[in-house]
Amino acid sequence: MESYKREFIDFLKGAGVLKFGDFTAKSGRKIPYFINAGEIKTGEQIAKLGEFYATAYLDKIGEKKTVLYGPAYKGISIAVSSSIALAKKGLDVPFFFNRKEAKDHGEGGVFVGYVPKEGEEVVIVEDVITAGTAIRESMAILSGLQGIKVAATFVMVDRKEKGQGEKSAMAEVGEEFGFPVYSVVDVYDIIEYLEEDPANEENVTRIKNYLAINGAK
Repeated sequence: MESYKREFIDFLKGAGVLKFGDFTAKSGRKIPYFINAGEIKTGEQIAKLGEFYATAYLDKIGEKKTVLYGPAYKGISIAVSSSIALAKKGLDVPFFFNRKEAKDHGEGGVFVGYVPKEGEEVVIVEDVITAGTAIRESMAILSGLQGIKVAATFVMVDRKEKGQGEKSAMAEVGEEFGFPVYSVVDVYDIIEYLEEDPANEENVTRIKNYLAINGAK
């Protein structure tokens, strides 16, 4: 496994973002592990997360300037920290996020931050994709912006699960909307990481059994 992947999984575990147990995903599936960006609670942690996203951005997109969009609520801090990290690396990109409810006073509207102009490209930064539900919600929200294009989505972990069909949710989202979905690590990296310690045998077995049913073909 590449060193940066191990470093990232170490970070997720240390911050309490990666948990093992019995959880229910937004898709309604019962899952044996959970990725929760809401557990990142300190300046050092969110700064580190932004660095991982910035590294992934530069690796996949390069120096191309886009606009980062962080879906409320967990995507907000990811968008902010990623834009700061990119600025430190010499690429100053604007960011914005949505309100859960449109504001009908003051400046009004559903978006906060930089609002993309016609012809500009947007990159969505999310915590994880399970069945693609959250991304489809984001695309519905972004459809209110005229003339913008979503260039890519970045997530922490590719769960390698079925979406609405047999393909992975990430693959389905990419095909449906015409943009790539990138992740820092995937569930098989997590399995490989866990298998290095025999104490993790139960969690490894539960994840493998889950993927045997819900894993993408």
